[in-house]
Amino acid sequence: MPRPGVETPYNEKSVSSPPPSTTRFRDRAEVLDFLLEVSEVASSTLDLDELLRTIATIVRRVVPYELFSILLYSEKKRGLRVRFAIGHPHRITQELVIPLDQGLTGWAASTRQPVMVGDVRADPRYLPTLDAVRSELAVPMVARGRLVGVIDLQSTRLNAFTQEDADLVRLIASRVAVAIDNARLYRKILRHNQTLRILTDLAHTISSTLDLDDLLNRVAHTLRRLIQYDAFTLYLIDEANRLLRSCYTLRFDNQTSSDHIPLDYGACGAALASRRPVRVEDVRSDPRYASSFPACRSEIAVPLIASDRVLGVLNLQSQRLAYFSENHEQLLWLTAPLLANAVENARLYEEVTSRQRRLEENLKAARDLQSALLLREPPPLPGLQVSVRARPAQEISGDLYDFFEHPSGNVMIAFGDVSGKGAAAALYGALVSGLLRILAPRQDSPAQLMRSLNTALAERKVGTTYVTLLIMCWYPERRMFTLANAGVFPPIVCRKGQIVKHRVEGIPLGLLDDRHYDQITLAVEPGDVIFLYSDGILEQRDPQGQEYGRAKIYRLLERVWDLSADQIVEAFFEEFDRFRQGAEIVDDQTVIVFKVQ
Repeated sequence: MPRPGVETPYNEKSVSSPPPSTTRFRDRAEVLDFLLEVSEVASSTLDLDELLRTIATIVRRVVPYELFSILLYSEKKRGLRVRFAIGHPHRITQELVIPLDQGLTGWAASTRQPVMVGDVRADPRYLPTLDAVRSELAVPMVARGRLVGVIDLQSTRLNAFTQEDADLVRLIASRVAVAIDNARLYRKILRHNQTLRILTDLAHTISSTLDLDDLLNRVAHTLRRLIQYDAFTLYLIDEANRLLRSCYTLRFDNQTSSDHIPLDYGACGAALASRRPVRVEDVRSDPRYASSFPACRSEIAVPLIASDRVLGVLNLQSQRLAYFSENHEQLLWLTAPLLANAVENARLYEEVTSRQRRLEENLKAARDLQSALLLREPPPLPGLQVSVRARPAQEISGDLYDFFEHPSGNVMIAFGDVSGKGAAAALYGALVSGLLRILAPRQDSPAQLMRSLNTALAERKVGTTYVTLLIMCWYPERRMFTLANAGVFPPIVCRKGQIVKHRVEGIPLGLLDDRHYDQITLAVEPGDVIFLYSDGILEQRDPQGQEYGRAKIYRLLERVWDLSADQIVEAFFEEFDRFRQGAEIVDDQTVIVFKVQ
């Protein structure tokens, strides 16, 4: 996960050949309709990743490309950084910073004009990244007079882009630049949950807080240093009751007011309807005035809009006629989007806090459920020593294991890992465990049980969640296991200090229905060690970033194979933790050791 406030590039796999452009416009009306659609789609989200993916899709509808990237301008780096890419190698995009005077994208950014090159080999400005590239189109994005970034298209064909393509991408860029700018600001505010700053033309900074009352109090007093109003009211829309509810009021006539007004009432209602500021020079001559402040002579109402959604209205009133000027209107109109985002964040924070409390309650319930489902101690198995140790990456684990006594007298053993972590993974694991307990007595082999379980999970598909699972059946009288695998690392077998390799594979459960799973037989001897481990073991890194890997398990088992199952588990985790050196556990870690007696 990226660090808070740090934007990292998003890459999608390249396509073997670009699809043809599916949209060409017959007249100006179609172009305008398309641009309106672009504006609506771009303003529908403040999630930057979702927005950039949407832009890539929009561009592909009208201009075919093979390589695509969106580079955003970084003031800190004073250059362009790839924030989204299709077809470009991740190693190139991850740390690449392009100064504004270098490359075709840098040239487009510095001149704020599109750059189209039919043969990049003949243009000295081109920065080569892939040898196959022949043509490139770079279009700058500018919002509020500031450079936001560059949309860049590349092709392996000479002269792949036309002037019509450049014009279309330029029109798209003009519509999405503000949306990207807003999404980046929203992302920073939401991730840090710290200081919200309200910027004005007079370079005043308004410190804000995630407490809504405190935020509005600071905004009200800061604005009054710039605009000498006599009453400040912020209304938020109550859609259920069709009202504007007074969320905060500050008056300087020693009076208080908490009036709620209809959505279509007064200057505030007009501002909502028009989505523009409404300035009234003399309220006595304006029939729209809602008399909540008897001494009022002039007022201004400014809608608060975030992500193209009207949240409410900021209303200022004065005892002076025609007090609010065009400059005041411009100042408030520039401030309103920032204030709207701040208000929305404060409301989201209150909602998140409430959800966090509920989440903690749900986590406790999930922990209790998991404790009931997962065995604290493995049951005694005839002919085997068994030792289990599990360490969750979070408070609850996505790893699962269970033991089922079969009517035949044999024992079924399940060991797996649910995709994801936390409560969702644990609850899906509970579903898997419950299905196993129902299905295990009815099936004669691991392969049959695996097929039945996959069918049941596919019928109950939960988003993209899946489970990797190993099912083993222990036959104590014959000293052998039968195994079927669905995406788990195969167990490691150590016989008298030598690793015995075998192979059994299968796709995870819950992804595809009607799957068949192979089964193998593993004959064992007294003293054999069977070592099961989750992927969190292999993928654990030390502080230097090196993964633990399977080879270290081999070497350990070759040394300690003659110990008991409990001693082997203890020896493993002692060595494992020395390797980890206190590094964070990023995935659930579970180990099960069987020692044949």
